[in-house]
Amino acid sequence: MARDLSIAVCQTGPIQKSAQRPETVDRLVALLEKAAAAGAEIAVFPELALTTFFPRWRIDDRAEIEAFFEPAMPGPQTQRLYDAAARLRIGFALGYAELARVDGARFNTMDLVGQDGKLVGRYRKIHVPGSSEPEPGTTVHLERRYFEPGNLGFPVFVYRGVRVGMAICNDRRWPETYRMLCLNGAEIVLIGYNTPLLLDEAPAQAHLRMFHNHLPMQAGAYQNTVWVAAAAKAGVEDGQALIGGSCIIAPTGEIAAQAMSLDDEVIVHRADLDLIAVCRKVNFDFARYRRPDQYQLIADQV
Repeated sequence: MARDLSIAVCQTGPIQKSAQRPETVDRLVALLEKAAAAGAEIAVFPELALTTFFPRWRIDDRAEIEAFFEPAMPGPQTQRLYDAAARLRIGFALGYAELARVDGARFNTMDLVGQDGKLVGRYRKIHVPGSSEPEPGTTVHLERRYFEPGNLGFPVFVYRGVRVGMAICNDRRWPETYRMLCLNGAEIVLIGYNTPLLLDEAPAQAHLRMFHNHLPMQAGAYQNTVWVAAAAKAGVEDGQALIGGSCIIAPTGEIAAQAMSLDDEVIVHRADLDLIAVCRKVNFDFARYRRPDQYQLIADQV
C-alpha cells in the first residue's frame, strides 16, 4: 500500500516587537485552520514563531529578555494553538524561545505536537550562529548571547507512522544535520527559520541569498533521500527584511511547493514517502556503499 503524508508549511509575515502574544497566536491558529482545510496532516511554523527575532538587538534588561521566552509549553497564552490542533486533528512543529524548567537554561527550540495537541518530541538548535556581542561590520545577530547550543542531539519521532526529524535555521546549512537525521531514520525533516535578506558583511552576495537559502536544503533532501519542509518568517520585521522562500522539497532535490509572498501564507503538498525508497535505490544505497570507517575526520576535526 502506498505511503504518503500531506505536509503544510505555515509561513508568517513579520511579527513586530509591539505584537502581543495573543495576537500572534491568533495568526498561527488561522494558518493551522487553513492547513487543515487544505487537507494537511502536519504543519510546520517558523523559528521563534511567537515573537520578533529578538537576537537582532543587544538587550540587557533581564525582564525584557525573559518576556521573549516560554517557561512552559503550552502556556496560558499558547494553549489555544494546541487546542486547535486537537480540534482540527492536525499535528504541527513550532519554533520558540525555551526557558528550561529544570535549570533555567535558554534554548532555541522546536516542538513536535501530535493530532491530540500533546507533545510528541523536542529539538533544540545545535548550530547556534552569531556572537554574544555586536561585531563591527557585520549584521547584528546575537543568538549566542541568548541561547545555548542544543543538547538533545538529532532525535527522530514517529508521527502517524512516519519518522519525523526537526532542524532550526542555521542547522539547515550544515550537511551533518541531514546526515544525522537520515542515520536516525528520518523520512521527513521539518525546518523553521528567520533569515535576513541582506548581510552587511557580504553585500556583493545579495543576489545569491535565496539561492543559498534553498541550496543546502535541496542538497540535504537529495543526498539523504528525505522530504524537507521549511517555514520562514518573511517581510520587514522591526526594520529588518527577512527572506521568506518557504518551501517543500522532495527526496529528488526538487522544490515541490514554494511560498510566493512575504506574508502569512500556507503551502501544502502530499509527500510520497515511497519516493524515498526509489531515490535510495537509484542513487544512495547507504547500507551497501557508505564507508563510515573512512569518515572519522568529520567527527574528530572542527
